[in-house]
Amino acid sequence: MEKTRRVLSLFVCIMLVAGLAVASSAEKKESAGEYLDDSVITTKVKSEILNNPELKVLQIHVETYKGVVQLSGFVDSSKSAKRAAEIATGVPGVKSVKNDLVVK
Repeated sequence: MEKTRRVLSLFVCIMLVAGLAVASSAEKKESAGEYLDDSVITTKVKSEILNNPELKVLQIHVETYKGVVQLSGFVDSSKSAKRAAEIATGVPGVKSVKNDLVVK
């Protein structure tokens, strides 16, 4: 009886640890739907930046992960960096914008 309890307790502990490991790894990955949503957001942000005559789209790189848009690359002025962030913020589905644009 005591041996059965120990085995059962060990089994429960192993299952808890395995469940925690799966849960923590799942938080770092996107589902297919999230990936598609992020792709759509990235495309819309790039399109809006391209349609703005003040900004040069080839100098601005856009990435999206779980609704958070990251802008990187080079711009000619701080005004351009601010404008790119404003454009990205205005796109539906964007939760926040991380502006890593560098003024050169």
